[in-house]
Amino acid sequence: MSTLVNLIPVSSDLIWYFAIDIGIAIILLSAMWWVSSLLQGGSATNELTKKDNFAYGISVAGRMLALCIVLVGAVMNSKTDDFLESTITILTYGVIGIVLIKIGRFAHDKIILNRFDKEQNIQDRNVAVAMVDASSSIATALIIQSVMLWAKGLDANAMIAVISGFFVTQAILLTMTRIFERRFSEHNRSGALQAALEKGQLAVAIQHSGNLLGTAMAVTATGHMLEYLPHGYVSNVTSWFILGLGLAITQAILAALSKRIVLYRVNLEQEIDQQHNIGVASIELTISLGIALILRGLLV
Repeated sequence: MSTLVNLIPVSSDLIWYFAIDIGIAIILLSAMWWVSSLLQGGSATNELTKKDNFAYGISVAGRMLALCIVLVGAVMNSKTDDFLESTITILTYGVIGIVLIKIGRFAHDKIILNRFDKEQNIQDRNVAVAMVDASSSIATALIIQSVMLWAKGLDANAMIAVISGFFVTQAILLTMTRIFERRFSEHNRSGALQAALEKGQLAVAIQHSGNLLGTAMAVTATGHMLEYLPHGYVSNVTSWFILGLGLAITQAILAALSKRIVLYRVNLEQEIDQQHNIGVASIELTISLGIALILRGLLV
């Protein structure tokens, strides 16, 4: 045995790129915290430390993780032979990520979960709503990252593709949420999905978070099945929406079947909606993500 560890040769500049990427990430995360404080009236710290508002912390944490996911795509998309271009790419996508995450939260509040005031519920310490809010931000970021890696580069066409991908994301999440809502109402006597979240039903929030994250994970496979056409603005959008929605529906059907088979002795509706069984909901979340990961693995 000649060597104990066989390393792949790496560039001597790697440490500098690492320092730049981490530095930019810290700056942008701080900027997101500052924006959150500004929108909160400058009292974000008090909301967490004085009021001990766990819901607010979960919501902000979801946005921060979403930003990091977008930055991962920016890092993978940047060139490793030009410090300046790499820095500009990461900064640009980072700022765009912050803006899109904020717009996505607004759209999720006003269009997707439109039957209650999400921000007010988070202020009122509704952890269930905060969990779904965080999951929607992460789901949006996962699909945006996949569009960034699919489009590649930092030219105008890539920017159009990323922004278009964002709107496709919201359209798919809206469509799937309405499907989940209808299925929830058919199987639960207590009412609508949004009403359950407004009541603070944590088990329902965990279940729905799994639905959102599973949907996003399945949709990320779209970029590996489509050819990127820099000037095919309309075809890019329609292709992402049709194929992405098809993958999301496929994942939802497979996940629903898997839950019935794995938990065949468990009355899912009774345990989650009526008894608020967080354990069962957590297993559902795991199955949703697991099926999405397997589906993605088969296609990537």
